[in-house]
This record gives sequence, C-alpha cells and structure tokens, in this order.
Amino acid sequence: MNYPSPPDPQGYYEQVYEFVRQVPYGKVVTYGQIAQLIPPPLGVDPDEYKAFSPIWVGHAMAAGPSGVPWQRVINSQGKISQRPGAEQQRERLEEEGVVFVKDKVDLKKYQWKGPGHEDEPRQARLL
Repeated sequence: MNYPSPPDPQGYYEQVYEFVRQVPYGKVVTYGQIAQLIPPPLGVDPDEYKAFSPIWVGHAMAAGPSGVPWQRVINSQGKISQRPGAEQQRERLEEEGVVFVKDKVDLKKYQWKGPGHEDEPRQARLL
C-alpha cells in the first residue's frame, strides 16, 4: 500500500529520533504514541496526520541511525511488529528487564508516558 510521506521526511524523522532517544532503559513507547506527541509538520491536515503518522514513525524507525534505541518502539497492542529484526528486538528488551507474556508487553507496566511525566511515584521524604 502506498502512503503519503511527510513534507520533510528527514526533518520529521529527526523529531522521532530525538523523542526515542529520551525513552528510558526498560520502558517502551508505541508508534502511535510517538506520533501523538510530535507536532504535525506544517501544512499537513490534522486528520491526514492522525491517519498516517504512526506509519511515518515506523518508516523513521526503519531508517534510524545507530544510537537510537529502536527496540523500545512497539505497536499499540504491546507487541513487536513482525519484520526482520523482531527477534533481536525482543532479546534487547528482555535484556533491559522488559517481561513478555507470550508475545506481549504489559503497557500499563512498561509504557513510558513521555517527557515530563513521572513513571515511578516518588517516595515521601521524612523530615
């Protein structure tokens, strides 16, 4: 299937990579989550962006440079999308302590909410 590309693919991809570099060790994000947290490129209709942006994120990850923790990006079902490298992705996530139940990650436990969100509650300090 043919999908439209973002107006400036490389610029959009760089935004994706910058976001993914922030995902903490042992946490995951979804393609759609990244798409929601990155603003639409100028001139892109919001409905078109909503429809195609997770695919654009997937294309960015497929073309990602080294140093981007690509293994931390999974699909909205909590699964690794089937493609070359899927087995290595699971191995890397398991090395980070991410637990799979059959072929699925518990997103309630392992999904990072994004920059500025606390993933773990802070302990109250005793004065």
